[in-house]
Parts: sequence; structure tokens; C-alpha cells
Amino acid sequence: MHTPSMRRLLPLLLTLSCAAEPVRAPSSNPPRPLPAAVPSPVKAKMSVDTRKVDVVDDYHGIQVTDPYRWLEEGDSADVRAWTDAENAVTRRLIDAIPGREKLAGQIRALMEVGIVGAPEVRDVRPGLRRYFHTKRQGAQNQPVLYVRDGVAGADRVLVDPSTLSTDATSALDWWHPSNDGALVAWGHSDAGSEESTLQIRDVTKGTDLDDRIPYTRHSSVAWLPGNKSFYYTRYPYPGTVPPGDEKYLCKVFLHVVGQDPKTDALVFGDGRDKTDIPQVFISPDGRWLVVRVHEGWSKSEVYLRNVSLRDKGPWSPVATGEDALFEPIVRNDRLYLQTNLNAPKFRLVAVDYLKPDRAHWTEIVREGADVIDDVTMIGRELFVTYLHEASTRIERVSLDGNSGQARHVAQVALPSLGSAAVAGAWNGDEAFLSFTSFVDPPQVMRLDLTRDGAPSMWDRVGAGFSADGVSVSRMYATSKDGTRIPMFVVAKEGTPRDGTSPTVLYGYGGFNVNMTPAFSARALLTVERGGVWVTAILRGGGELGEAWHRAGMLANKQNVFDDAIACAEELVAEKVTSPPHLAVMGGSNGGLLVAALVTQRPDLFRVGLSLVPLTDMLRYERFRIAKLWASEYGSASDEAQFKVLYAYSPYHHVKDGAAYPSMLFTTAESDSRVDPMHARKMAARMQAAQGASERPILLRVESRAGHGQGKPVSKLVEETADELSFMFRELGVGL
Repeated sequence: MHTPSMRRLLPLLLTLSCAAEPVRAPSSNPPRPLPAAVPSPVKAKMSVDTRKVDVVDDYHGIQVTDPYRWLEEGDSADVRAWTDAENAVTRRLIDAIPGREKLAGQIRALMEVGIVGAPEVRDVRPGLRRYFHTKRQGAQNQPVLYVRDGVAGADRVLVDPSTLSTDATSALDWWHPSNDGALVAWGHSDAGSEESTLQIRDVTKGTDLDDRIPYTRHSSVAWLPGNKSFYYTRYPYPGTVPPGDEKYLCKVFLHVVGQDPKTDALVFGDGRDKTDIPQVFISPDGRWLVVRVHEGWSKSEVYLRNVSLRDKGPWSPVATGEDALFEPIVRNDRLYLQTNLNAPKFRLVAVDYLKPDRAHWTEIVREGADVIDDVTMIGRELFVTYLHEASTRIERVSLDGNSGQARHVAQVALPSLGSAAVAGAWNGDEAFLSFTSFVDPPQVMRLDLTRDGAPSMWDRVGAGFSADGVSVSRMYATSKDGTRIPMFVVAKEGTPRDGTSPTVLYGYGGFNVNMTPAFSARALLTVERGGVWVTAILRGGGELGEAWHRAGMLANKQNVFDDAIACAEELVAEKVTSPPHLAVMGGSNGGLLVAALVTQRPDLFRVGLSLVPLTDMLRYERFRIAKLWASEYGSASDEAQFKVLYAYSPYHHVKDGAAYPSMLFTTAESDSRVDPMHARKMAARMQAAQGASERPILLRVESRAGHGQGKPVSKLVEETADELSFMFRELGVGL
């Protein structure tokens, strides 16, 4: 599996030092009554009677009440009964919406268009290459791992997750082919848990070896030549560390194929902070082992070791103690680092293995006006992927054989404004470009580097799909502090700007995650009904560089909410929509965004969808893997950070009697990232505050599902149908 930069991979752990800034309270604009232009369809009882408890915590001398603390105990009979009652209310109200089943069919049709990824290429022997890639289309519930012998060969199923369970909830989490493509280490998990077990598949036979290595969540694997062993990352076996720490303390081990993994040698990670997460790389000749250590979404370290020596050699620090990110590209002759050290929009440097200290680094690609999102090296060619206000452009660069300096060759043509990435073998002569946009289903193009010419189609999904008449444009808002905030606006051509268009504002704003254009059933179905889909590029993401990220984390988190509020106000000012027709939607950290927006500015929105959210920011660290996020959010155990968290924590800012938008909170029982307690507590608190209002506050709790990764299409269809039918009905949109 192409190993993406950890800056992009590790935010999956959510679906993620800073300049000091005074703590700011949420927007002081008082809540105003919501317009009643679009009545709620609901007349029946819309919430469960939820008991309160007298719980008061002392945080640095401040008394904080927590009346729904008991809803944190997800395994208790009381919470299960309460959840069943909440689900029953939600089902009764949503199932009564006319047209929901028809909408579900349209969602299924769009989701069955599918997805396809660029291949990992391996030389099996002279004249034979293998191409490994994932694809899902049609009635398939999960992406399947295929292999092709030869670039034009037929796809052969290698790992099909549908054979692993009877309810389609087993998922292929990750996969790493050996250097010669004979074996593939792969991980699978059940019920959306993402708690992977590593297995090894023989590519020719299509069967697995006896090796089974549990606790390999998001494992990184580096095969040694000869396929007899590999380095990998895993978490501790239960009982070997203090209770609760088994979700942390990730380390690097060496596994010899066929041996008991409990005897695997510890290679790296002993004595490090328990929230550090290593990732392993190895040079193609098997000589240089490189470890990149994730220390948060704005800091990492890099170490290398000569493992060809009998004693394996000492670990040499390459990049340590810097408040910056480093992404390795490991080759036989040298190590390359994509870094934002002294370059907030990133640059590429080369490192001599024998002289790895910074004094000997050589700059290969300088920082430019656009953010370097990724660098792929194929032979002596570099493909540098840039982000220009969150859309992709790619430059092809040649490395001089003597000096190693970069020389621009060409701009790689892309179909339209969208998102693209490049993959290819380290010693190959072909590049594969994956591409998608708001209106283009995923496709993979092949570029032959031995000859001039345009890329040719290698694989695609949705060949017959067309989104004629849909336009994608940019708008800009000005945030509270004067910062310019970009937005993608997707709508039918000629959509009037008279303030009546139903509009969805979607955002994330955190963990260096880039919100780039992507094919979306939610967006297309909104536009099909005459609506407008808006994706906001908020601070906290990485779209405009590290300074953009840091301006939305820790003490600067309120900037993210101010940015989204500014976007909503701009959409109203430009008559794209108006508050009675405006929805806000986001998931995970984006679910936090939605919960914060509706508590800070309920007057701006008619309906909110807060999906798998965080909402209690004072206690979030106590659950699941949330200690990992303290570098992004802060910790209530620190007095200054507590003040920041308490100033916006949505659960603590719900006001009795306020006129809130209609709300749908979603979560899942097997979510191993964000604990369902957040959605439970927030829904209960808002239901109590909303009182007898006709605007419902609903909670939807999915069983045998997690944060989103590995969720089968069958569940995604039903989930999305519930979300969109509720949202459309509240906005007055016919289904």
C-alpha cells in the first residue's frame, strides 16, 4: 500500500507550540429567534425524558456542572435502555418523512459508482510487474484488493473483505506488498473497530500464511529483501502495560515470517512518550531503516539505522527537537525529507545517510507560494503535488544525475479543479495519477515516463456518470480578525441568488487535514434538488500551510468557529441563502465544529448535523485514544488550556430556553476514536434546553459500526438517507 505522509494518515485516528493568544469567549452576539419560514415536520414527542445527576467538578477553582455524566457509561443497562429509546424516537420521526426510501435508492446508486485507488507497483522478475490496488463498485460493500500481472492485465481478487463476515462489517484496513510482490501483509478489523490483525497473503496461491499479529491498528510495515522478515508497528498486548495504556505505546518490532509474534524483537520506541506513534520505512536494498515519529499534528522526528551491519548499528538522529514536520522518502543513495522546517508551505531536502546532521542537508525543492502536499519520486523524476487554495496542481521535476538538483520539466495536466495524487515504483518508468472532484468519480491515469504524451486512462469507476450543468466556483469570506477564508461552492448553473436556495455549509478545520474537492453523494444530491453545497477551507487544516494549521489549534481554536461563522454570514450577505435555508454539517472534529457553531450562533442556521462529534472538551482525553489529540486541542489539566477549552466546549454552552436549530447527532457503538458519550451527552443537554420547541434534537446510534472507516455501503446508504432526509425536510426541500 502506498504509505501516505503521516501528516495525512494520522488524522484518520480521529475521520486529527503555538503563539500565545488571549483566551476569547465565544461570539457575544446574543441568540435571536429563528425564522419560522420552514416549519418542522414533527408534531409527536421528540425526545426522551432524561434524568439529571448532581455532578460538579472543580477545574482550577472553577465549578463546572455535568448533569449527564451517567451517559458516559456506554456498557451500563441504563445507558443502553436510554439509547434504545432515543433511537426509537429518531426512527419514528425520520421513517415518517415522505420520500425517504426513494432518496435511499438515489444514494445507493451514487455510492455504487464506487472508488478506485492508484496501484502499488512491484517488479516480480524481469519482464513481469505486479500492480496492487483497491477498488469498490456496484453491489460491493467494501473495497477489494486486486492484483494485476502486467500493466494491461486483468484484475484478480486478492483480498475480499466480504468473505470475512456475514454482515459485511469486516474491513481491509491497510496492506503492504513485499518488494517482489510475492507476499502482502494486510490488516483487517471487524464492526468498524479498526483494531487490526496482521496477516500475510501469498499472492500466487491467494491464501494466508499461519502468521497472525493482533493489535496492529494502522500498522506500518517495511519488508526486508527476501521476504523472510519485516519491520512493523503494533500496540502492546493487554496485561503487559497499565490498564488503558494498551491504546497507546506503539512501538516498532521485527517479525520473522513463521515465528511466534510474541517473540518479535523490539526495535524502536522503548522509553518514549506513550502518545508517540512511529512509522517505518526501509531503503529498497534493505540497508537503511528509517523511523518517523508522530508527536502530534505539527511535530515529528526522524531517526535512521544501518541494519545491514551485524550489530544493526546505532540509531542516528536526523531531525529531532524541532517544532516542525518531516516526511521521509527513503532511497538507496540518500534520504529525502519533505519538511516545513523554516518553510511553512514545505520544501524538499536531501540527507546523506553517513552525514545526516542538518549542516549537510541539501535543498532540492524550495518553498513556494503554494503548499507542497506530497512528493513522489519515481526513478530520477519527482512529482510535486501542490495545493492552491485546496485544489491540486502537480509539477514534474527531473533530478540532475550529478548534482542532484531539481529541474522543472512540465506541469501535469489534470481534468479540472479537483484533488490528485501520484504513485509509482521507486525504480519505475511510469506514474499513476489518481483524480477526483466534486463532479468526477475517482479515476486513475497512467503516464509513460519513457515517451512524451498525455496520460492514458488506467482504471476508473462511474464511466457513465455525468454531472452536466453543475458548476464549481470559489467564494471568500472575511473572518473576525480579517483573515480571508476560501470556500468551494457547488450548484446548478443559473441557481438564483435571492436568499432562498437551501444550502449546506460543510467544514472540518483541524489536525492539518486538507478539505479538497471529492466526489460526494451528499453534495450531488443537495445540488440536484436545487440546493448549494459549500465546503469551507477553515483554519486548523493544512490547505494553506503550517501557519494556517496553527492558527486554528490550541489557544487559536476559536478562529475555526469564527471562520465558519464568517462563511455563513457571507453566504447570507451575498444572497446565496438565508438562515431559514442554511444547514451546517461536519463529522468528527467537524462534528465539534457544528456543535460549537449552533451553540455560539444558533440564529444563523436552520438545521445542524453533528456526525460522530466531540462535544465535552473538558473530559474528552479520558476516553478511547483521545490523549493523542491533546497536542491539537489542549488539556483541561492545564489551567491556561482549560480556559480555552471551557470557552468553546459545546456541551458546557447550551443555554436553557435558547432557540436552537433542529439537530441530528450521530455516533456508533464501535467507534474506537471518538467515544459515543459525546453525542449522547450533547443530545440530552440540547433536548432539555430546547424544551417544547417544535425543532427536534435527535440522536442516531449505529450498532456494529465505528467512526466511519470500514463501514459497508449498506450501512452508509441507510445512514446517509437518514441524514439527508432529515436535513432536506427541515429545509423545506422535497425528496
